[in-house]
Amino acid sequence: MLQHPSALTVGYTPVFHCHTTQTACTFVELKKKLDPRSGQTKEENPTFLKTGDAAIVVIKPTKPMVIETVKELPQLGRFAVRDMGSTIAAGMCIAIQAKQMR
Repeated sequence: MLQHPSALTVGYTPVFHCHTTQTACTFVELKKKLDPRSGQTKEENPTFLKTGDAAIVVIKPTKPMVIETVKELPQLGRFAVRDMGSTIAAGMCIAIQAKQMR
């Protein structure tokens, strides 16, 4: 989290900028809050995130979008999170769960 005036919780839906797409994505789960310096887990299943926090989260796009994991293609595994006309966070994709086709 770079800057946000309040706390970020599950259900928050900002715009993710990834490659050339801008797709609204909903935060589905906050898995871990991390120490930004060491990467060690500070808290499991936090209730909110605030400015300066690093975390592992699960997001769900509101429409289909393409993204790669940072291990496969580092350049295509990064994204920016924008809301209210400013960049509030930046991150990288560590895992993808493909949509199940019927």
